[in-house]
Amino acid sequence: MAGGLSGASRRSFARFLAAGAGLTVLAACTPEAPAGVAPSSSAAPAVTSASPSAVADPSVESTTAAAEPPPQAAVPPSAALPRQFSLTDPASPWLVVNKHRPLAPADYVPADLVQPNVRLAVSGEAALLNSTTAAAAEAMFAAAGQDGVVMTLASGYRSYGTQVATYNGYVAARGQADADTASARPGYSEHQTGWSFDIGDGGGACSFQPCFADQPAAVWAKANGHRFGFVVRYPWMFHPITGYYYEPWHLRFIGVEAATDMAARGIGTVEEYFGVDAAPGYA
Repeated sequence: MAGGLSGASRRSFARFLAAGAGLTVLAACTPEAPAGVAPSSSAAPAVTSASPSAVADPSVESTTAAAEPPPQAAVPPSAALPRQFSLTDPASPWLVVNKHRPLAPADYVPADLVQPNVRLAVSGEAALLNSTTAAAAEAMFAAAGQDGVVMTLASGYRSYGTQVATYNGYVAARGQADADTASARPGYSEHQTGWSFDIGDGGGACSFQPCFADQPAAVWAKANGHRFGFVVRYPWMFHPITGYYYEPWHLRFIGVEAATDMAARGIGTVEEYFGVDAAPGYA
């Protein structure tokens, strides 16, 4: 969604999650499973089937069928870029992983994990990114700092084993159906790829909460992240496509060309940009 949200809109969003959906936050990437959180529900929009077409009279010969070209697959917006990358290789910056598109192999480990030279709010594996994302993050954090915005790395790489523990914690607390609205299943998490990470604000306010959208780090990243190859992976009101509610803290590296093109075209999700199906729930 272009532009920033008004304070009233974000307050409405927070009330929606707390009262309507029964959650403080629905997160694909919240590092730890919550305790004692009320169940929530997340329904995808209803899909209605088109009515069957009329059956042609076999005695009438068609004079147009032979002249009509076969239907063509839609060309994704990303096809306009000169360089194209794999949408399935975990080592590709254009990898699309969502509830319909698991990692292959499921226990994938990036070969080039490094700790970026940025302000850290975590340690251990959570402070790691793949080398390409790390370099871009260093440049972005430095630029934000020059604008007076303090940004922290709040959660980076997460191994398959860590995601197993995280997801199972949600299942134990809330049941599998509800856990699937808040935590990625093992093998389906962008954090495992090294291409994504969560940011925090220097003051630590509103971490992993809807009100983080109002914090300087989130506002700056949304407006400027594309200059360094990042997009907000789970934008406002696109959960029927991405499968997750708004996460202003979760950034994903797709490269400067693609991220800038997405921003210029006003395209909200990588699913739409790369021409893959929406994934509101697990297939």
